Amino acid sequence: MTHKAGFVNIVGNPNVGKSTLSNQLIGERLSIITSKAQTTRHRIFGIVNTEDYQIIFSDTPGVLKPKYKLQESMLQFSKSALIDADILLYITDTIEQPDKNDEFLNLVKRAKVPILLAINKIDLINQQKLEERVEYWQKELPHAEIFPISALHNFNLKNLYNRILDLLPESPPYFDKDALTDKPERFFVSEIIREKILLNYQKEIPYSVEVEVEEYKEGPERNHIRCVIHVTRDSQKGIIIGHKGKALKKLGIDARKEIEMFLGKKVFLELYVKVSKDWRDRPNYLKNFGYEI
Repeated sequence: MTHKAGFVNIVGNPNVGKSTLSNQLIGERLSIITSKAQTTRHRIFGIVNTEDYQIIFSDTPGVLKPKYKLQESMLQFSKSALIDADILLYITDTIEQPDKNDEFLNLVKRAKVPILLAINKIDLINQQKLEERVEYWQKELPHAEIFPISALHNFNLKNLYNRILDLLPESPPYFDKDALTDKPERFFVSEIIREKILLNYQKEIPYSVEVEVEEYKEGPERNHIRCVIHVTRDSQKGIIIGHKGKALKKLGIDARKEIEMFLGKKVFLELYVKVSKDWRDRPNYLKNFGYEI
């Protein structure tokens, strides 16, 4: 029997449920999921392996008009996903304005690969409204196959997954069969800490923060991890640390528990906060943090 393998690239606007869907399809929690927009900043591969096939799901940042160099890099990750896909999975939902980002949608229309369009969050509207949405997208993306879904409630994902399998090209595997992702453990450590910052702090703080794993030592009993939380201003440093260090301590405890679950072993976690002025607009910082410049 022939082996199938291919890249299924997930694209769409911020906050439509790309990461939730990606994690459901992969069966592992690889992408940050919070209610805040712009939570995914990198392109993350999640790999599903069986004897007969290998699907590489690629979760990408939500598409938005860049305000600084970091967002320019995030947009490049999303655009690159249009180029190297075997199957394009475009996610919209029942809440967003369908014509929210015409410029990116026009790039999707020009894609030469099969397009699957998932309308997410269908549990939030009635049947008539859903039919109107489907009709709209049939006109907007006539070459796409449309799947109304609820990623959160796992509705209609089986049909979507089976269609992905049908369309997957014949190919040998691209990654080792025991690989779950293309990213190292330390990447997910920084993502978990960033997620806790998104959940624990308000306003602009989460968008001004980058987490750098400065030291990652594996031990037989526990891993020793030291991380630097970069912020853009002194006032943000004070907010992250909190009164008498309480906020930073809570962040450390929350993150450590999650990291231990993810790694399946004990962790000693040290967190420091550093002001790195305007890091989102400085190429040397962005390159160091793994963004495309």
